Amino acid sequence: MSNNQKNRLEEIFSMRMRLQRYLEVEAALALAQGELGIIPQSAADKIAKAANVELMDIQRLEADQAKTGHFMMPIVSEMSRIVGDPEGGFVHWGATSQNIEQTGDVLGYRAAIGILKGQLCDVVQVLAQLGERTADTVMAGRTHWQQAVPITFGFKVANWTDVIVRHLERLEQIKPRLLTAMMGGAVGNFASMGSIGPAVQEGMSRRLNLTPMTVPGRNIVDHFAEYLLFLGMIAASLTSIAEEVARLMATEFSEVSESLPEGDVGSSTMPQKRNAKKCMEVVTKSARIRANVPVALEAMIHSHEVDGAKFAIMQTALEQSTILTGEILDAMHNLLSGLEIYPEHMKRNLALSGGLINAEAVMMTLADTLGRQIAHEVVHEAAHKVATSGFTITFYDVLSTDPHVTHHLGADEIKKLLDPAVHTGLSSKIARETSARGYAAASHHRTV
Repeated sequence: MSNNQKNRLEEIFSMRMRLQRYLEVEAALALAQGELGIIPQSAADKIAKAANVELMDIQRLEADQAKTGHFMMPIVSEMSRIVGDPEGGFVHWGATSQNIEQTGDVLGYRAAIGILKGQLCDVVQVLAQLGERTADTVMAGRTHWQQAVPITFGFKVANWTDVIVRHLERLEQIKPRLLTAMMGGAVGNFASMGSIGPAVQEGMSRRLNLTPMTVPGRNIVDHFAEYLLFLGMIAASLTSIAEEVARLMATEFSEVSESLPEGDVGSSTMPQKRNAKKCMEVVTKSARIRANVPVALEAMIHSHEVDGAKFAIMQTALEQSTILTGEILDAMHNLLSGLEIYPEHMKRNLALSGGLINAEAVMMTLADTLGRQIAHEVVHEAAHKVATSGFTITFYDVLSTDPHVTHHLGADEIKKLLDPAVHTGLSSKIARETSARGYAAASHHRTV
């Protein structure tokens, strides 16, 4: 992640920025109450004017927090001091600490989501470029760690792109549930404000451009857990890409590589090493995000109307995971932007099995005349001969001398069927169509 971008996310969750958000919530609450005649408008105006962290005595605040063992009450006292008497007595009117903290935290998540969305768009954009560029680059498709049938690298990239595009869609879908304001008082039933309470919550939410919670229960945190699970899904998807790149970088494959910065050293003792450093960054940080998923699920379980420990657990997990998600998105963008592709090495690996990678193409062609089961038996037996020979003979050698095959296929037909490029199916088409969809998705989500 660029230092500027990383600093922006870390700053969002700094104590100073968090404090400023809490003051903004207090101001929105006061203005809503002033509008409804619950508190004097003059008090509401003075409270809104005082909602500036620069006006606060931070040393006094921190000392009071240490003395009282309470985070929010000293903030209310300090804000009341700034407002002055008698209007200062209307600060925090009818609210409980979590109302202010949770709503303020949501403002922070909204700011962070704006950054994460831009980063997701950047990743989709570079994936679309990579998929388009390698749409026709033939390589071995692999299932269960074995060569399967030929694909193109662009098709592999299309698989990645499709998932990340859906993450962009999920991000938009989650926002209405996540970006909510809560002002229900001590247990969420508006006891301190009565029937006008929902109007206060609506007025506060409107000023903060948030959605008021339908039931402002303090133990309702499923929307926060959903957000963290979503970050965990991003982490898992990026890890899958990173680990695949790292595998394909292995000496035994050598099909792709991270770009190597000038002066980079892979190992202190092995000068030849070219380690997958960017991949490792994604994998290690992603693991920390995914480790917070069960933490978020645990933090959903509250006793009675709220459990303060669970609230604190959720808050910490969300902040950590949001910052880490920004870091792995940036690392993935850097990785994909400089990814080096080696078509000749892919071609070499396609030939490792002596033509066996096209066994399905031969079988399906013979199935037209022999039937699928018989064709499968014939091709399976031929493939077994190649494999047990230690690949000293080729698939063509066996097929071209098998009467079950030569009765239906000529030598040129067999050679053509064994060309990996003729059995990539719709790989190229899917790659290009998915890249086009990726470009469109990135463009769309940058503007919504």
